[in-house]
Amino acid sequence: MKRREFLKTSLAASALAGLGPVGVRTAAAQPSGGAAREYYELRAYRFKEGASHELLDGYLEKAAIPALNRLGLKSIGVFTELEPKGPASVYVLIPYPSLDAFAKAASRLNADPEYQQAGAAYLQAPKSDPAFERIDSWLMLAFAGQPKLHLAPYSVEQKPRVFELRTYQSHSELKALKKVEMFNSGEIEVMHEVGLAPVFYGQVLLGKDLPHLTYMLSAEDREAHQKHFDAFGKHPTWNKLKNDPQYADTVSKVANWFLAPAAYSQI
Repeated sequence: MKRREFLKTSLAASALAGLGPVGVRTAAAQPSGGAAREYYELRAYRFKEGASHELLDGYLEKAAIPALNRLGLKSIGVFTELEPKGPASVYVLIPYPSLDAFAKAASRLNADPEYQQAGAAYLQAPKSDPAFERIDSWLMLAFAGQPKLHLAPYSVEQKPRVFELRTYQSHSELKALKKVEMFNSGEIEVMHEVGLAPVFYGQVLLGKDLPHLTYMLSAEDREAHQKHFDAFGKHPTWNKLKNDPQYADTVSKVANWFLAPAAYSQI
């Protein structure tokens, strides 16, 4: 079996493994005629305390993002933490239209001489002075309730903006998928209605700390974001959903990060 076919099969199996009818419906199904669901790669480049990420920034801006754009991959996001909880990290979000596009991206980049030349300083950084400490990476499948990345006007126009990245861990795979179902059953619509401006929702297929889901919200500033979250907490649809017994105990741990876009971020 070819590597790409094996990857597709393995990811499909991981999304459905051990699930009854609810899990199958949540992970795989979408309404007839619905938009194809994107895949997202979220990368966190980790640095030692006090280390600069200038070399990584140059690589992303001048080499990686232009090369990914040439592959037809658009809206690449790059972010730094507003309130770091430890050593600095740079987050990179890459949307893919299909699993096949994800599987082919690395080899296509490595075959791109323009990319190799523009990114040489980063790609050939010496062992004595690496460009980063480590990279954490997660592969996600978009929720059926928001199958494609969505950018608010202030993001499209590159105006001042702030983002919140949120991760919900679950104690079991079934409960993780029930939380995805909860989002698809009205939670996503409420978030859009109150102005939380969700960028993406992702069911995490590969990466550490599974099972969990990750999503990103946006606003023009922190004050507006808090105002929108307050409205969300009072919304009758949200309160009905959170008190529905079928969604009890779907989240065991919540983590969040407030992020600022890099000057060259396309989100």
